[in-house]
Amino acid sequence: MVAQPRKPLTIIERFYGSGVYALYYTGDFPVYSAISKREHPIYVGKADPADPASKTAFEQGDKLSGRLSEHRKNIVKATSTLRLEDFEYRALVVQTGWQSAAENYLIDLFKPIWNNEVGICYGFGKHGDAPETRANLRSPWDTLHPGRDWAHRDPKMMDARSKTQIVKDIARHLAEYPPLGSVDKILRRFLDEMRGPLEDNAR
Repeated sequence: MVAQPRKPLTIIERFYGSGVYALYYTGDFPVYSAISKREHPIYVGKADPADPASKTAFEQGDKLSGRLSEHRKNIVKATSTLRLEDFEYRALVVQTGWQSAAENYLIDLFKPIWNNEVGICYGFGKHGDAPETRANLRSPWDTLHPGRDWAHRDPKMMDARSKTQIVKDIARHLAEYPPLGSVDKILRRFLDEMRGPLEDNAR
């Protein structure tokens, strides 16, 4: 996937296929200065095929482009902190059944701060529902990037963590897991990880 050209999130042409994707930040929001304009994604995800038995990209449907369009809409709503033109993406269509393994590897490799699994600034990929049906707290992403109506219309909804704590958590995470700044470093990490199991098996 990292060999794919990065494209602006402002323009997402419809294409067929399911698979994995990554979002990259290039703006000047201070909290993200360590990853801005680098090859380290702020979020990675997957799109499952429309038909779990699909063999071709056409049969998989336009799931990848549809998922990217959903993310674009969410970013647009956070107008006070984010600008859509500061985001780029990569996407890779994969054979049906491989998307989950690919996503898991990307999350483990990059530990992106917006992914739920990392537990830092989670909530970006969340879908809204009526306030009266919600018993959970406002996600850190919605606290740091207000704009989605369903996450703020209920005055009783509390933040899961304060903005101050979220900013501290992001800084600590990026210090503990320094962002990979180039494609060469990413490929080197990948090869090092592949070499480890091979050397273990050779013993």
